[in-house]
Amino acid sequence: MGLAPVVSWVQLKPLAAAWKRGEPAVSLSLDLNLSQSSGELSDDGMHLEAGLLPWDAIQDVLDDENGCFELLSTGNDGLLKPDKIQVFSPATRRHCSLYPTETSAPTLLIAGFPMHRIKDTDPMLDTKAKIRAADPRGVLLDTSMGLGYTAIAAAKRAQRVITLELDPAVMEVAQRNPWSLELFSLPNIERRLGDSSELIDEFDDAMFDRILHDPPTLALAGDLYSGAYYRELYRLLKRGGRLFHYIGDLNSPSGQRTSRGVIERLGAAGFRNIAKRPEAFGVIGFK
Repeated sequence: MGLAPVVSWVQLKPLAAAWKRGEPAVSLSLDLNLSQSSGELSDDGMHLEAGLLPWDAIQDVLDDENGCFELLSTGNDGLLKPDKIQVFSPATRRHCSLYPTETSAPTLLIAGFPMHRIKDTDPMLDTKAKIRAADPRGVLLDTSMGLGYTAIAAAKRAQRVITLELDPAVMEVAQRNPWSLELFSLPNIERRLGDSSELIDEFDDAMFDRILHDPPTLALAGDLYSGAYYRELYRLLKRGGRLFHYIGDLNSPSGQRTSRGVIERLGAAGFRNIAKRPEAFGVIGFK
């Protein structure tokens, strides 16, 4: 799946200064920090292989530090226009968008909530911490796809990954995110669209070696923190299998409250040897 160039203020910030210094060309990323490309500067703007991005369009991107933009052709004039990667979900009545980081992958914003840790870390480091705690192997269930970073990382170690996503709008954002490309190309990832609490009814008992449960915040998805949902996850896990449940900062007041309830309900559902993994902002449990 090919993508249009995708940029944010991070990539375009150096352009004006470079032009003022008389530099005719710049090196920049056109896929949100994944790789480097080149662009030529002129009085008209920046010339890319895909077309010309005018200076006023560059300023539009710079003025929105919360957004990522596809650079789309406007037609036969060769001009590029920034199109913000943002989708309103009729299903959830929430806006979903890409939020840039300065050195790593973007995160997903849902109703203004970031779906990855970005304070003193970045989405890729956050993902690596979750993967270490989940220890992917065999067949893994990823209960909340989002941008697919955990599914992609898990698929590099597990035989098969099934990832679930509630919102078609999130799926659309992921399809426009350069960092999510492997979510749609790796042959051992299966994507299923629908309500996680309903989709898991379709799976056989003891089907999964690992479960990675990384739900949105309790405020956005309270049903995914319920005892009934945890009992279903227990049913799906093989004997000896591992569950990793992302919660949030376990040392924060809200994290302490949430983790106490999570641990209690996981234990009631049958999970054993439940332990906090503060470095991954979650807990693990076993069947």
